[in-house]
Amino acid sequence: MGISTWRQLIEEEMRRHGETFEDVVSCTLSEEELDEKFNDGFGTEEGVPFSLWTHKRVYFPVVYDGSEWTTSVSRHPDERPQGHVGGG
Repeated sequence: MGISTWRQLIEEEMRRHGETFEDVVSCTLSEEELDEKFNDGFGTEEGVPFSLWTHKRVYFPVVYDGSEWTTSVSRHPDERPQGHVGGG
């Protein structure tokens, strides 16, 4: 962890699910906010809050002890429980 942008962190999560930014339906971040650099390491929360939707998933920020990353859940019921987010 170090200096990142939401675009980088979202793309990492999207790759895990076979998606790209071409799949985005809506996002609460502007292009500037997507590319704004911040320290995603431990300390204080620096990334701006967001929600991003594709046809299959909903992406959102997670923080634990100031460390920030992106996760996602299915956009539609899929019978898979979501584990705790942000826990250590």
